[in-house]
Amino acid sequence: MTGTIRLTAAQAMIAYLAAQKTASGERFLAGCWAIFGHGNVAGIGEALHQAGDAFPTWRGHNEQTMAHAAIAYAKQLARDRAMMVTSSIGPGATNMVTAAALAHVNRLPVLFVPGDVFAGRGPDPVLQQIEDFGDGTLSANDCFRPVSRYFDRITRPEQLLTALPRAMRVMTDPADCGPVTLAFCQDVQAEAFDWPAAFFTETVWRRRIPQPDPAEVAAVAALLKAARTPVIVAGGGVHYGHATEALRDFAERHLIPVVESQAGKSALPWDHPLNLGPVGVTGAASANDLCARADLVLGVGTRFQDFTTGSRALFRAPERQLVSLNVAAYDAMKHGAEPLCCDAAAGLAALSAALGDNRFAAPAPSLKANWFASVDPLTDAPGEGNTLPTDQQVIGAVQRAAGPDTVVMCAAGTMPGELHKLWKAGRPGSYHMEYGYSCMGYELAGAMGIKMAEPARDVICMLGDGSYMMANSELATAAMMGIGFTVVVTDNRGFGCINRLQMGTGGAEFNNLLDTARHVTPSAIDFAAHAGAMGAVAVKAASIAELEAHLAAARGASRPHVIVIDTDPYPSTPHGGSWWDVAVPEVSRRREVAAARATYEQQRKAQVKT
Repeated sequence: MTGTIRLTAAQAMIAYLAAQKTASGERFLAGCWAIFGHGNVAGIGEALHQAGDAFPTWRGHNEQTMAHAAIAYAKQLARDRAMMVTSSIGPGATNMVTAAALAHVNRLPVLFVPGDVFAGRGPDPVLQQIEDFGDGTLSANDCFRPVSRYFDRITRPEQLLTALPRAMRVMTDPADCGPVTLAFCQDVQAEAFDWPAAFFTETVWRRRIPQPDPAEVAAVAALLKAARTPVIVAGGGVHYGHATEALRDFAERHLIPVVESQAGKSALPWDHPLNLGPVGVTGAASANDLCARADLVLGVGTRFQDFTTGSRALFRAPERQLVSLNVAAYDAMKHGAEPLCCDAAAGLAALSAALGDNRFAAPAPSLKANWFASVDPLTDAPGEGNTLPTDQQVIGAVQRAAGPDTVVMCAAGTMPGELHKLWKAGRPGSYHMEYGYSCMGYELAGAMGIKMAEPARDVICMLGDGSYMMANSELATAAMMGIGFTVVVTDNRGFGCINRLQMGTGGAEFNNLLDTARHVTPSAIDFAAHAGAMGAVAVKAASIAELEAHLAAARGASRPHVIVIDTDPYPSTPHGGSWWDVAVPEVSRRREVAAARATYEQQRKAQVKT
């Protein structure tokens, strides 16, 4: 294609993005979430309107949560597609920084295009501009720098000729994947330029599959051949690398047990004999017992975050060897691990070939049997009585209502730990947990993003009253757009998870539950009425039996169904788990804190220091 096309910079950006396709022929960026303000309405807003259905625009109610919806969309589709998010300058832009951090931690693609100050500085300082007294080139959008995998400020139209391909490269590169921020000066958005017509030619971005280095394969294979009790830790990279079948084949061929991080959960079906369950702080006794005794730990697509490693005290067998199969060199080298830096499926296949017929002793079936014998009763429906149900009983009700197409999702508070231990995930992608950043407020917007990614799935969002209060406005968006999913709000009157942590470190109950926070009038929030006012079908369940009935009624609905149930803030699953390093004060007037500090100092001795 020759010649030029005269377009504004904003029109050119949208035209270019609309032409970027996946190998299956879909747009890589499904469309754009937008809240308009003076910094993007005239330029980007006009360009999006002109694009129409060629690059759809969805309107959110909060910049952070519409970005969460975009991130959940990309996560549910294993990074094969993504979305763009645009805001005005100032508070609209900085509202998205939390979402950018979430995407960065979880290695998820999203394109942030916040409006920026005038490149020409004619009206300087413009409305909402943050002025740096010592650097005239800075704006509020510089907050995105540490939470973006690629950051650029567009101060001339022609800069898009290099910035946009770089942005696409980052979002589609499995090793470098993460959020991209293009801070777009608002006067430049409206400026015209004669663009090369070839710039808008349809481009196909295929997922790169980095192959393993033979020397690294040989080194890891030698370590495995010398091991007696290896274990595999499946992380989120198993899903992102489309490697669930490769993992199953590898584990079955060599009889190596698999344990799952929060991001890796559902890599193997829960009832697979080699799936020993969740690992780490919120892990099963079956998985953690194996890991404590393992002489070789093979991480596949995991960041080895503290919840997975028990703050580096879980993998504690003498002479234990850590191996990390990861597409990102940064993660493959963590904690002194022997690296195998490549695509997850390619690495497992090469490693399996190098191992040949080597097989290990299968884990004793009693490990799993004993675990489920311990925890299954916790999820049973309660008998008659007036006591508040537990979160475990709520999970049991949701599990009984779930079908083969159900996706359960969550992000923060009590539910992530309980779901990691108790939820029985039957197929890959049926468990969607944002626990890299553990961001309260991701849940409702995230559920909407999941449903947009996989409309045929039955999406169930589980969250506490604290997370609901953090960010609930996208319920109105979902109702407006006719996006149906189920929300279970467990109302334990505050931040029950952190309240238990506070008590566990010797602290007094303080400022976490609503009744222990400073107040004049006790809180009495009607969550069902609130959700109903935003367009959701909303009900209050008085019991687990009523919850199950409401779950059945909500299935297949064309708008959000919110079910609220009061729960007890204190019980948690007493089985499983491992130590988590939460620093306890060395000095306190409370005897409970002093006792907790003594225990803490003893437990820290188990941490691996290398």
